[in-house]
Amino acid sequence: MRPEPVATYRLQLRPGFGLGEAAGLVAYLARLGVSHLYVSPYLQAVRGSTHGYDVVDPSRVNEELGGEDARGRLCQALEAAGMGQMLDLVPNHMAVAGDQNPWWWDVLENGPSSRYALYFDVDWEASEERWPNKVLLPVLGDHYGRVLEAGELELRHTEGLFTLGYHEHVFPLDPSSLDELLGAAHADSGSELLGFIADSCARLPRPHVTFGWAVERRHRDKAVLRRLLAALCRDEPEAEAAIRVQVRHHNEDPDALDALIEKQNYRLAWWRTAARDLGYRRFFDINNLAGLRVEEQEVFDAIHTLPIRWARDGSVHGLRIDHPDGLRDPAQYFQRLSQACPEAWIVAEKILEPGESLPADWPVAGTTGYDFLNRVQGLFVDPAGEEPLARQLEEITGEAADFAEVVHHSKRKVLKELLGSDLNRLASLFVDICERHRRHRDYTRHELYQVLLEVAVCFPVYRTYVRARDGVVTEADRRYISRALNHARDRRPDLDPELFAFLRSLLLLRIPGELESELAMRFQQLTGPAMAKGVEDTAFYRYHRLVALNEVGGEPTRFGIAVSEFHQACEQAARHQPRALLATSTHDTKRSEDVRARLLLLSEIPEAWSRTVRRWRHHNAGHRRGEWPDPATEYLLYQTLVGAWPIETPRVTAYMEKSVREAKLHSSWTQPDEAYEQAVQDFVTAILDDAEFRAELESFVAPLVAPGRVNGLAQTLIKLTAPGIPDLYQGTELWDLSLVDPDNRRQVDFARRDRLLAELGHLSIAEILTRADDGLPKLWMIRQALQLRRRQPRCLGPGGSYRPLSLDGARAAHGVAYLRGEAVAVLVPRLPLGLDGDWGDTGLVLPLGTWRDVLTGQAVHGGRVPMADLLAGFPVALLEREEEAG
Repeated sequence: MRPEPVATYRLQLRPGFGLGEAAGLVAYLARLGVSHLYVSPYLQAVRGSTHGYDVVDPSRVNEELGGEDARGRLCQALEAAGMGQMLDLVPNHMAVAGDQNPWWWDVLENGPSSRYALYFDVDWEASEERWPNKVLLPVLGDHYGRVLEAGELELRHTEGLFTLGYHEHVFPLDPSSLDELLGAAHADSGSELLGFIADSCARLPRPHVTFGWAVERRHRDKAVLRRLLAALCRDEPEAEAAIRVQVRHHNEDPDALDALIEKQNYRLAWWRTAARDLGYRRFFDINNLAGLRVEEQEVFDAIHTLPIRWARDGSVHGLRIDHPDGLRDPAQYFQRLSQACPEAWIVAEKILEPGESLPADWPVAGTTGYDFLNRVQGLFVDPAGEEPLARQLEEITGEAADFAEVVHHSKRKVLKELLGSDLNRLASLFVDICERHRRHRDYTRHELYQVLLEVAVCFPVYRTYVRARDGVVTEADRRYISRALNHARDRRPDLDPELFAFLRSLLLLRIPGELESELAMRFQQLTGPAMAKGVEDTAFYRYHRLVALNEVGGEPTRFGIAVSEFHQACEQAARHQPRALLATSTHDTKRSEDVRARLLLLSEIPEAWSRTVRRWRHHNAGHRRGEWPDPATEYLLYQTLVGAWPIETPRVTAYMEKSVREAKLHSSWTQPDEAYEQAVQDFVTAILDDAEFRAELESFVAPLVAPGRVNGLAQTLIKLTAPGIPDLYQGTELWDLSLVDPDNRRQVDFARRDRLLAELGHLSIAEILTRADDGLPKLWMIRQALQLRRRQPRCLGPGGSYRPLSLDGARAAHGVAYLRGEAVAVLVPRLPLGLDGDWGDTGLVLPLGTWRDVLTGQAVHGGRVPMADLLAGFPVALLEREEEAG
């Protein structure tokens, strides 16, 4: 029996906290009220992986997490507790680390003739003429020639297996490239078998020959030759010694080693070349995460064998699909997946921009909840604070910050410097297309590159979903493409408008042809990484008006939403996506839900905040090193301290280092400025060692703690009761003041949480409230709400209706209330600083009947009820209608 989703609990597995440890938490999670354990990827990943998104072998369970045995124990524990499991899947890419990925190893060994050549999104035919049919591997710490001549590349031989080593990296050698080396060893040793092996290596089909018979012969013969060579090295010491001599010769002679390396199916290169010349699609700009061609049925089957088996046998009930926007054809992917496991509950990690909807042809329950996150936190933003905070940012930085321009500059930088190889491959394809169209063949490569760059920069969403296989272009696709083309054309009057028109026709599939369709499909796979890296991982670290709004899928210029708009979105969700996930914190959020809940209060007190920042900047001026840190970075630091206080200095310095590198203004991951980073670190340390500043900081934060917790309780209760399935991120059942990863992936004290959960049964609501610092009010509310979800599935589960409840009175704008089904009512306050605990004459109109607050036990009768009465015993209210006797 498959448990109906009530709530998920996300766990981040890692070596030392694996599947066995997860099994040990099942009893606690069941008592909390969770229905599904939602686990990070646990197929075999790179050794030491702390997240699991770098899978190297999808055919087995990660041994460092306990392997199949530990997974079996977890599944048994979940079944015994009546709980289900949601598994995080990564279909877009695999890690290609050394010899750990057997598929990639085979590709490097055999080139285009590899049985797995079609598995990876390698552009074999478009490789540069100087290295056709080769995969560029940008792994070297310096230019290839310097590394070679420094002796850092090493030919290795063990029991008949030849490899090339470079520090921790290891690469296979093409067996057909070994004929000369083995031939020389044969000449020295006189071994007839060695001579036969050398001749046979020379006769192997070349790696660029991809005919079926040639591929089969190559793989059959090389396996035989490897066994023969291993036996020879074991049985003929003289021959083995001659091979060792040749290995030593190659390692001592750079020319000889270079000649051998040049025969391989890969080209070793300085790591910086990846920005321009890489010949395969990656996950964003991470070179060792190579894109998969999951659109091929064979590839789909290979990477989904275990997850589909588990979904069919009932040990996995839900599937969370990571980064579907990286796939060539997400709709096709989800259709295949849902057909393969029709009973699975599938959600997509799709980042929706404001106003964007999930594609209608995706057979999924919904997203992982970032759209909900940004809507719900918008309720706690005071629009009146927008202009004062904008003025403050301008005062601090000395310029009027236009977020749209920040985004344009950030995306342009990312496309040129981090995603340059992807853009270059697209430009090469565009050149080939223009050569086939006489009206466009005279455009230069530079012009074509610039048009592609500008349109990608101007793209308003992550991507479109045109499908060349059946010519599908939706109205939304047309709208987004036209908006991007029009904006790009206006920004670049130096480029021919006809070229923009031609690209528009290509992207809308109006021009037939294989290359033409290929450009449209590949362009869609570029705009997503450009948005993710350009906005989330760059612009969000440059623009600091109110950093709580700089969240995944968020729009920092959208300063709050109307309560009516929130209600409308919830009504839509109840009708169309009642099983989508609802998130407020995830492993990828920039700040935890409770950090954001506190920071949102600054929108209510912009003038007091401005005065405080001026005072802090003046006080801390002596701690700066000249102009470092710059004012924007200093302002980010102050907001971070307010949101996360109390916080240890090492956590702050680690966060600030990541922030300045992500901003890419003074330092970056690829070109770190150690002097600037040290200045920032010294500044952080100095101000936190400054007793007077710490006292000022604590004095400012102290009155924000309680109202920040009210915001936190309010947004969490909405998550627990709005249409959808609430997702709890590990540890957030108590107050969680974490920052971006890796800070939010620190070890969680589950023993403490288990102990506190047990204590709740012995405490009154008054006692729970007096222990607010322990997080008991949040834990209590979550447990009570999840119990209510189980009691009232017709109201709070799929099919439960959503109806706004009306408030009246002078403070009506400070409340949000709604009805789920006919038996659950929810009431939360908003903008608590402006409310200051005084509801005045404000009241809520409840449907008739007797209602009991499951958080306090208080009973109220339907009709108009004063808000002050409803919220007298707890900061939020969760009411259940009692059944009439008789």
